[in-house]
Amino acid sequence: MPRPEHVLTLSCPNRPGIVAAVATTIFEQGGNIREAQQYDDVESRRFFARITLDHPENALDVPALRTGLEAVAERFSMQWTLRDRAQKRKVVVLVSKFDHCLADILYRWRLGELPMELVGVISNHPRETYQHLDFADVPFHHLPVTKSTKMEQEAEVWRVIRESGAELVILARYMQVLSDGLAAKLAGRCINIHHSFLPGFKGARPYHQAHARGVKLIGATAHFVTADLDEGPIIEQDVERISHNDTPDDLVRQGRDIERRVLSRALLWQLEDRILLNGARTVVFRD
Repeated sequence: MPRPEHVLTLSCPNRPGIVAAVATTIFEQGGNIREAQQYDDVESRRFFARITLDHPENALDVPALRTGLEAVAERFSMQWTLRDRAQKRKVVVLVSKFDHCLADILYRWRLGELPMELVGVISNHPRETYQHLDFADVPFHHLPVTKSTKMEQEAEVWRVIRESGAELVILARYMQVLSDGLAAKLAGRCINIHHSFLPGFKGARPYHQAHARGVKLIGATAHFVTADLDEGPIIEQDVERISHNDTPDDLVRQGRDIERRVLSRALLWQLEDRILLNGARTVVFRD
């Protein structure tokens, strides 16, 4: 049987001795470092690291390790987290009419590719919109919205998120702009997906606009949600090359494929504690 693992993430102003102090603290509790990734950002002068660790005899004293890490964190002005990898994060997904990203998340979750506890799906469309999808025991919340009811609807969205205990919120093509207030409440734990044409092709039918301009590349971007629309720290992007032979429908089809794989990658990396915020950017420790 594999030994239980913990994931330690940290960021702090860069200075000599950080790695030595952290490694010594882990060693003093009998911990064994299984994997270590680090990054020194010369522009922000900040240091980032992700460490996976276990104990050779499954006897890691987690409270003692936390106490030791707290002392190191105080010494280096460090932000840090320590999480048991077996502890799955609770996730809520928001979706509108287009369900390709939701379908992909459900599929990967059932296969075990996304180690999470799916605690709710929220949509501004009724459940009948997704008759072909099997939600099993996942709670579904239909919360319709209009311009005049936006604040009341967002209050209900926030209530569901709060009562479900969700640690992470995914906007899987949720076609409603979050208010500044809700975006602030979800800071650092809400991921959105959009086509990478922004801000070049805003508004309705972006793929048709792109076709009319003869673009040669289409893509998608996953990013953290902020009050600035579609301008949060970028997590992942991908593109596909297209040609003059591709119709607007071809672009839409290819765009759906890009959107769902980019969003699923971003979700997986967040679930595995691979994403650290670095101001308006991110540090992503991939495999």
